Amino acid sequence: MTITIELLWAIAGLLLTIAATFLPASFASPVWIWEQQEVKTFSLEVTYQVGAVFFVGCLGGKNAAVISQIAYIFLGLTLLPVFTHGGGIDYFREPSFGYLLGFIPGAWICGNLAFQTDPKLELLAFNCLCGLFTVHLTGLAYLIIIYILGWKSIESLSLFDAIFRYSIVSLPGHLGIICAVAVIAYFLRRLLFY
Repeated sequence: MTITIELLWAIAGLLLTIAATFLPASFASPVWIWEQQEVKTFSLEVTYQVGAVFFVGCLGGKNAAVISQIAYIFLGLTLLPVFTHGGGIDYFREPSFGYLLGFIPGAWICGNLAFQTDPKLELLAFNCLCGLFTVHLTGLAYLIIIYILGWKSIESLSLFDAIFRYSIVSLPGHLGIICAVAVIAYFLRRLLFY
């Protein structure tokens, strides 16, 4: 992949991550249980943010994915309200900031694995799963560190409650999103012939 294409994917990844931060993930009820043409939607309790990170990794590669996430964190720490709860230099005290930091190694792992072999649906799903594992591992390590150092934000959650809120509750939604990302990335990689 040329530098120009990687740069374009990095810019697209940055914009997708910013937009996906504020877009709640949900799914529609299956067609066979619609009652009187009514479509019900169910929230996944997360946003599409993780999906944007891994989508760029699967299509743009490791460099584009990492650059887009570094730019995202830089923008958020320089007072632009691109994070879920705003932005600014004090955002590093937020319990969720470790998960944002995890986007960088998670994007690299997903992007690196995505271009090791020809695109296969199960491999792209596995790549996203590895990236998701990295994001959650980084987030958990950050939670433990901020609780040891006493950097808790205004929220007065215990460490267990924070782990439950930021990892366990969001994990099913993230798994659903990465399944969708793997399918979309697979078809786009086939369509774009790479």
